[in-house]
Amino acid sequence: MGKFLETIKNRQGLLIIIFAALLLELISAFQYYYTHDLLESELEHRAESELIRKGALIKNTLNIAELVLKDHIWDVKQNLHHPDSVFSALYRLGATNGRIRGAALAIVPGYYPNRDSLYEVYARKDGDYVKVSQIAGAQHDYSKMEFFQKSMETDKAVWVDPYVDSEGAGELVATFALPIDDVHGRRAGVLGVDISLDWLGDTLDYRHAYPSSFNILLTEDGRLFLGPKEERAAWSTVEEVARLINDSTVRREESISKRSKIIDIQDKGEAGTVFYANLKGYPHWQLAVVCYDKEVYGKLVQMRIHIFLFMLAGFLLLGYIVWRNIRSLSRLKEADTERERISSELHVAQSIQMEMLPKIFPPFPDRGDIDIYGTLVPAREEGGDLFDFYLRDEKLFFCIGDVSGKGVPAALVMAVEHAQFRMASLHESNPSRILQTINVDSCEGNESNIFVTFFVGVLDLPTGKFRYCNAGHDVPFIKLGDGPWQSLDTKANIPLGLFPDFKYVAQEIDLSEGATLFLYTDGLTEAMNTQHEQMGIERVKKVLDESQAQKPEQLVYTMVGRAKAFVGGAEQSDDLTMLVVNYTRDTDELIFQDQLVLANKVSEVKRLNAFIKSVTDRLGLPPSTAGNIKLAVEEAVVNVIDYAYPKGIEGDVTVEADSNGKRLKIAISDSGMPFDPTEATRADTTLSVEERPVGGLGILLVRELMDSINYERQDGRNILTLRKDYA
Repeated sequence: MGKFLETIKNRQGLLIIIFAALLLELISAFQYYYTHDLLESELEHRAESELIRKGALIKNTLNIAELVLKDHIWDVKQNLHHPDSVFSALYRLGATNGRIRGAALAIVPGYYPNRDSLYEVYARKDGDYVKVSQIAGAQHDYSKMEFFQKSMETDKAVWVDPYVDSEGAGELVATFALPIDDVHGRRAGVLGVDISLDWLGDTLDYRHAYPSSFNILLTEDGRLFLGPKEERAAWSTVEEVARLINDSTVRREESISKRSKIIDIQDKGEAGTVFYANLKGYPHWQLAVVCYDKEVYGKLVQMRIHIFLFMLAGFLLLGYIVWRNIRSLSRLKEADTERERISSELHVAQSIQMEMLPKIFPPFPDRGDIDIYGTLVPAREEGGDLFDFYLRDEKLFFCIGDVSGKGVPAALVMAVEHAQFRMASLHESNPSRILQTINVDSCEGNESNIFVTFFVGVLDLPTGKFRYCNAGHDVPFIKLGDGPWQSLDTKANIPLGLFPDFKYVAQEIDLSEGATLFLYTDGLTEAMNTQHEQMGIERVKKVLDESQAQKPEQLVYTMVGRAKAFVGGAEQSDDLTMLVVNYTRDTDELIFQDQLVLANKVSEVKRLNAFIKSVTDRLGLPPSTAGNIKLAVEEAVVNVIDYAYPKGIEGDVTVEADSNGKRLKIAISDSGMPFDPTEATRADTTLSVEERPVGGLGILLVRELMDSINYERQDGRNILTLRKDYA
């Protein structure tokens, strides 16, 4: 009986090991293929980004060539009256742009009766030197060349596929040509410019999706005319890629975005993928990028091997434990402990995420010019959404962002991005430079390729000037006064954490009284119901159009309610984050206004002090408050007198004072050189006089004495506004 029970126990242990092995292998296989799909999607994203980026560079150069040629048509026309006169016009055309290798005027045979039937003037550029000559003859009959025939036949501007121009440019060029008539409307010939394709080699070999990737260029009919350097890829490989693209029998797929087509290749035993697409516009060249699997999936294969080895070791250990004690509860306890640890980590992640966000609303109850409300409704699994805002120097700084991924890593990245936003905007008011600083820090050590969509806005409260920069985030909505809700015009900047040298472009508009901004993350538009339908941008706009909410908080609650109603019983898969900013100018009626115009001379300080004294006396301010205002204004005005105008140049400084009975506002303006004192680094008063850098104490004094300061450059004038609340 004992042996029988022992046999049953052994079989049970063996079944447990087999079942565990199958289960873990299934999980490993699922993880492998899921990760493989993610890497495949990332491959497509990187490849198409490279095609778009390099295609834009090529088209930009070709467009410049077209503009240069069209800008010189009038010059050539004016000089068609004599065959020798076109030499100077061709010289000017050839010397215009560095990418232009040469310019040609091919005359219709017989147009000049006193010259040879074939007459072509060519301006060839070598460095800074332009040589103009007549190159037509028996060995060079341009009337049979494609640029001449195609332009004359179509009677319009054309691009000619790349060819070696032996008589003119002497190298591989692409020609843009158009027919030209003289001032009497008579067809005179074809005017064209040759673009050297040497620069394309550098363009194609710069910044690839992967280290061994390379690019090739083909004509519309599939003729290969440019490839990578020999050390990057063998020419036989390049020709094989071109052959596959031209072979209609080769299996190909359309990318998910439908921007490119995909072909699988085998290069000397190495698998790879070719992405290719036509350049938009004209000419219809084909641009291709080749990426090898070993770089895309190499780490995944290594991870698969490591996982297998770890699994094998785990099975051996599991067999030993089962053999020793089949009914041991140790594994169950370990599983419970692991679940508790994961639950604890997720709780910590959610705490980190929520603690970083503003919680006090309304945040600025003493101000009548701004109302703001934000919320983050967390999903079951922690994400990386964030929003933030604060006031500095009469400017509202705010942001909203979304970190790729979920869980603890996303929450930690969110916390870092939040801190970087605060640090980057501490002494900087330009949104593009703020994002540039954050992006450089985000790219450093970003081995996991985690990226962050981010929107930064800086609203100058006294003027309503709104500067903003969007790094790949969902486009906000804006409502100006009683107007309709509409998408805010935003330029296409890439998310943070991808390329450290990317230059972000900021934009600006003037907000009128009552303007409202609605910012959100994709957790709103991608909220999914039980039928797997997304809420979408159109439904969001419909809610905004139908909402009667007067306050930001009401608008946010309305949107949250509509989103939850749309989702219904479906589980929330992503954080739901929104931020609403409502701007109303300070419209309190003024009880006092006065103005003083000073010359930029230190001797004018006496008049300034008398003016400030009259202002504070009329407002009945206490002596201590009046003294602080006098000292702050004097420091600011003397700084303008000393530095606004170059030495020896006379100018004026205007001091305007007004009050609404609760606060005194003093605006100091000049037409001197642009200078923002609020961006100056604050002096470190903890250092000794010898260690402390020169400067910074003046603006520190003004900040300490006044409640707020603000700088703006408007209509060629520096305007520094000081504010003191006294009621």
